[in-house]
Amino acid sequence: MNLRDPATPDSFTPTVRRLLAGEFDEGPGYATYRRRGTTDWLLFHTVDGEGRIGAPGEDVIARPGTTILIQPGTLQDYGTASAGHDSRDTGQQAGRWHFLFAHFHPRPDWLPLLDWPPVAPGILRLFPSPTVADRIAYALSDAVRHQDSVLPQGEPLAFNALEAALLWCDTQNPKAARLDDRLLRAIEFVDRNLRNDLTIAALARASNLSVSRFAHLFRTQLGVTPQQFVERRRLDAACRLLELTTRPVASVAAETGFTNPLYFSTRFRRHTGLSPTEYRRR
Repeated sequence: MNLRDPATPDSFTPTVRRLLAGEFDEGPGYATYRRRGTTDWLLFHTVDGEGRIGAPGEDVIARPGTTILIQPGTLQDYGTASAGHDSRDTGQQAGRWHFLFAHFHPRPDWLPLLDWPPVAPGILRLFPSPTVADRIAYALSDAVRHQDSVLPQGEPLAFNALEAALLWCDTQNPKAARLDDRLLRAIEFVDRNLRNDLTIAALARASNLSVSRFAHLFRTQLGVTPQQFVERRRLDAACRLLELTTRPVASVAAETGFTNPLYFSTRFRRHTGLSPTEYRRR
């Protein structure tokens, strides 16, 4: 337990209008203490090394890839984990903590995204898979980059990047429906290759699964077959192209993986209730 003496002076408390994001790579002397916490939420995502979050009974250790939330009004006592801390063969450099953070006031519709499992009063934690941890780090890095932008759109872009990080976190929340990482790879493969021949075998290879195992897992977790999912993604993409461009219908069909424009029109009408031309006109 590393909670400090009640006489310890408080650290600086930032003023956060909507979002304050950053990235620190700190040595053994780094520590912050705020006895009343802050009015905002505070998120940590550890990239390397180890941090400690003070909590009654026992510190919460922030190891690489873990993501931690501190609720508003919760005592904040955090810093680099001590060099003597048992890293349990993590191979991380002792006495160093490299992390991304975000102080933020969430929009009301974000609150379900913040319902994580508690590890101590006011402290919540997720253990994302390595694939998703990388995506969380990438989104938070974008939040930092946009926040420092000279563009007038910088703040909303940073806020959107934070929302993306929280949405990736939500895919790993055991209190929500968690999607298998291998299926995430398949979904990303679909979105990058809509024009190509997306067979079940190709999707299974992208997921490193056998065809039978992939088809069963996909149907179980997503509620549709892989073929149905691919068609929906193609038709949704076609809707966007019809709304936002003036490309001919045949060109939209080819761009979204339909080699036969007549078949595309038939499937599009079944999906939307309108022909592609009627959809664009409306």
